[in-house]
This record gives sequence, C-alpha cells and structure tokens, in this order.
Amino acid sequence: MRLPPGLTSLRALRGGLVGAVLALLAGQATAQGYGSAAVANVGPPEAALFPDLAALQDRLEEQGWMLRGQATFILQGHPRFSSPYRGAGSLSPAPNARNTLSTDLVLGRQLWRGAEVIVDASVTRGFGLSNSTGAAAFPNNEAFRLGSTEPTFFIPRAFLRQTIALSGDTVPDDEDPLRFNGPLPRERLTITVGKFSVWDIFDDNLYAHDARTQFLNWALVGAGAFDFSADARGWTYGAALEWENGVWAVRAGAFQVARRANGLFMDPSITRAWQVIGQVDRFYEIGGRAGAVRLLYGASRARQSSWGELFENGFDTFEKNPSGYRLKQMVALNMEQALTDDLGAFLRLSWNDGRTQNWMFTEMDRAVSAGLSLRGDRWARPADTIGLGTNIGWISAGRRQYLEAGGIGFITGDGRLNYSPEWATELYYDARLAPGLSMALGYQLIANPAYNADRGPVNVFSLRTRVAF
Repeated sequence: MRLPPGLTSLRALRGGLVGAVLALLAGQATAQGYGSAAVANVGPPEAALFPDLAALQDRLEEQGWMLRGQATFILQGHPRFSSPYRGAGSLSPAPNARNTLSTDLVLGRQLWRGAEVIVDASVTRGFGLSNSTGAAAFPNNEAFRLGSTEPTFFIPRAFLRQTIALSGDTVPDDEDPLRFNGPLPRERLTITVGKFSVWDIFDDNLYAHDARTQFLNWALVGAGAFDFSADARGWTYGAALEWENGVWAVRAGAFQVARRANGLFMDPSITRAWQVIGQVDRFYEIGGRAGAVRLLYGASRARQSSWGELFENGFDTFEKNPSGYRLKQMVALNMEQALTDDLGAFLRLSWNDGRTQNWMFTEMDRAVSAGLSLRGDRWARPADTIGLGTNIGWISAGRRQYLEAGGIGFITGDGRLNYSPEWATELYYDARLAPGLSMALGYQLIANPAYNADRGPVNVFSLRTRVAF
C-alpha cells in the first residue's frame, strides 16, 4: 500500500493541531487515521482559517451531511550517491527532485440510525523519485507508482458503514475523519462495505500511520513485510467487521487483490483471488500512560509465483503466474505507548512466509520499525511535532536468489546484488503555521537501498505543506 492518500476532520481548521494535543493529554489510544489530518473538532467557526466555510460545515452536519477536504504537497530530492551499476528497478544515482500533490473532497450522508455513506473524490499529480522504485522502504508514501504530469481524478473511497450499539453508554468519537462527529456507543459493531484502504481499518498507530502529518516513509506508515491488499494507487474493494469496547477490539476483513503484480485492476475471480485479515487490539494504561498492542494475521491468494516457479517459467512471468494461484501468509505486531505527556513511542514487527512474491505493497519479507514522536510543549509550540523513526528490512532466500540472478521486481532490482538488509531512518519536524495549515521539513537516510550494499547510502530531503478543512 503503497498505499494512498486520504482526508481531514470536520474542523481541522479550528485550532489546527490543538485537537491532537488534547487527544494525547486525555490518553486516548486512537490514531490519527491513515492519510488524514484527523484532528479533533474543537473551537468556534470564527477561530478557523475560513470561518464562513467552518460555519457551513457545522450547519451541514446538523442536517446529516459531511463536507471535508485537504491538500498535501510534497517536494522530495536527493543528491548524487554511489552506484557502480543500476538496473530497471534502481533508484537513479543522479541528483534528483520530484513532487507530489494530493487533494481530497469528502462528502458524506447519514442514512438512518448508525448508517452513513462516504465518498472521497481525489485529484492527484506528480511522481515519486525514480518513479517510486529503488527502495523497498520508499521515502514518500504519497507517491503512486502510477504518477502523472497532469492532474488525475479518481474515487479512492466510496463505502457504506453501519455502526450498531451494543451498550447504552457512550464515549467521545474516535476522531475518524471519515466518520460523522458525535459520541459513539462504548461497545459496538461496525460494518464497512465498499472501496477504501485496508489501512483505514488495520495496522493503525497513534504515532506512525499518516504520511500527511507524520512519517513519510512507506515502512513507517505501515508494517513493511505485510503485503496489504491494494491496487497500484493503494485502494481495494472489500468488507470489514469490527467489534470494540474501549479495552479490546477485534477486526476482520476480506478484500480483492490485484490481478497482476502492482496492478491497477483487481482480480475479478473473488472466490480464487482474495485477501483476509484479522486483527486483535488491546488498549491499556501503564502508570496512567495510554498504550495499545495490535496483532495482525493475513493471508493472500493471488496469481503470485513461488520463487522456484519464476526460475522455471522465466522471469518474464513475474507480473502474473501462468500456472494459477498461490497463498501467502503474513503476521505483524504493532505497539504504541505514551512515555510522558508529550512523548510517545511505537514499534512494529512484521513477517511473511517468503515463499512467493509480494504482490501489492512493497518487496520486504521481514521488518522491524520503531521510533519516537515528541510534541513541542517544551519549546512553547504544542501543536508542532518532531518524529524520529527507523526501519530495517530483510528478504527471503528466494527473493535474494531472484535479485542476484538479475531479476527485477515491481520496486527493487539492480540487475545484480551484494545483499545486505535495507535500513531507512527518518527525522521530521511538522510545524503548525495557522489553523488547518502546517509545514514539515524532513530528512531520510537509506542505507543499502533495495538490499544492495554496493549502492548508496542515499540522503533524501523533503518539504511538506498541508491545508485541511
């Protein structure tokens, strides 16, 4: 996955990131939400960047309508780095800069009690560095593998959600930017059906799950070795069922998979090609500090080949196994913990069986990522955030042999390989400039890009600006 862009919450303009600060101080074990600003709805309309628009949003929501939006621009580049050779899947060693722009307009309508339909209309343009190839932990999660020089319109999300109360008491809303505001049943079932991102529901993390407000690197937004279902833009069709009571949560989903490796079109044979994911969450406090642990299991069945089949059938069959469907199993552990009022830590461990290709997210078979997120309370900038994270990725013996033999994947492949684990580290500072307006500066160091010790290290610099309403 890589996965795609997303949205913002109703009054992200009202107090900007103040709501996120309040959520942390309150010890809520809820994440910002994939691809979204997802700040709390606080403050009167006159405190917003566009007061008239904020007042209109309030009136619409009182009438059962949702109107929200965002725009994120990212400029990213790197200087020349060492590269004695390169292949079709390599990051170009020449000095390079690329930019991406994503915009979203989210419309929602309440249908009946607990039911809402959400449609996200998006326009994007731009490219990732080297057309989003050359590093398994790619440095810009907003960069599609299907980049474009002209604005491109599509619908990343269109789904129906039904929330069913299982208890009479309520809790504050979970700051989901794709959900209407208002209290939620403490114990509830939630059913979601349609088109959306797997990351909208699974692998959430308070400190590392949103490239628009947090880390940019793919492997810090989600579990690197978990081959999340998605098309080449990061979206899929499916259904998910969630039960939660504030202490425990169980989530399960079934989704379509891509017809070809990193393909834009999904496989229509849903009885033969699919992905299922299950997740168990435990929310807790240690010394009054909120934390969460999430355990994920996934299984994918797609036209992916085993590594032996690729050598037998020829590397030109990489995009689609001519012999049929193969199964891949995956596991991930995701943890978050508040350490102080303004400092939080995260950890992800992920693994897949390594017997077949990865099909949709990135090319990584084992991964460990961890990091820290610090609010700017200590320097009187409570709406600012500093993040430091790192990811180490490994590949299976079969993938290593394939790359050593000159094989090219959908994101890696230098024509040959001097194997070493890939190590990506990211540091960013995100500053609130005005309500709903933020800017971030970032730096990433990628050692052994695409698992190749002969190339790099690569120094990547970035500038991100975002406006949300």
